[in-house]
Amino acid sequence: MRGLRVSFALDRERSVTALEGVDLDVAAGSFLSIIGPSGCGKSTLLRVIAGLTDPSAGSVTVGEDSPHALVARHKLGIAFQDHALLPWLTVSENVALPFRIAGAAVDGARIAELLALVGMAEFAHARPRQLSGGMRQRVAIARALVLRPRILLLDEPFGALDAVTRRQLNIELQRIWSTQRITTVLVTHSIDEAVFLGDRVVVMSPRPGRIRRDEGIPFARPRDRTLLSDPAFHALTDELARALDEVTPP
Repeated sequence: MRGLRVSFALDRERSVTALEGVDLDVAAGSFLSIIGPSGCGKSTLLRVIAGLTDPSAGSVTVGEDSPHALVARHKLGIAFQDHALLPWLTVSENVALPFRIAGAAVDGARIAELLALVGMAEFAHARPRQLSGGMRQRVAIARALVLRPRILLLDEPFGALDAVTRRQLNIELQRIWSTQRITTVLVTHSIDEAVFLGDRVVVMSPRPGRIRRDEGIPFARPRDRTLLSDPAFHALTDELARALDEVTPP
């Protein structure tokens, strides 16, 4: 991202700038976590990468490609807080949906592989209403990965879950990501989640969103639940919490 600015018209006379002067590089195969106060433009940033919102100024490229080119080749996966599973389809059919949208033959082996990876193989024929919230998010992540995307975008994927389930899925997502190594950008309000999952954590300012801090995460992979009780982990999350307090108005 270079000089990224995104403004929206409120009416004929007024506009609001969501992002301003954002310069950011994400290395291939890395995991970037983004935190910041509510309304700072975190989700807007993901929408620009996803080609859902065009920048008002500046540019976004993925290698030599634009986000729109990446989307056209079905090489971008997204999972949101709302799992958006189709209730009339089974788990397996929901994961197969990207193949059908892309006009490609459904790869049953790939679907079975991912359902096993996310721990949902025995629920392949279940409907979403039969699953817990955490199970639905596992399916949503499998669906986002099924076409082997170059970029995976995660917008608060566990934000609606209880703390225990969320922590368990953080551990599972770290395991899943470690097997796939897809370039991933996560937006989250949880500092613990950002540090546990990320190679880097970016702290954004209030609107208009700018990059205020870019912190490398020193913990080796793979990571497991023992890291969550490590004093160094808590020291870093406390430091980032202070950094977030510094950019967040009272």
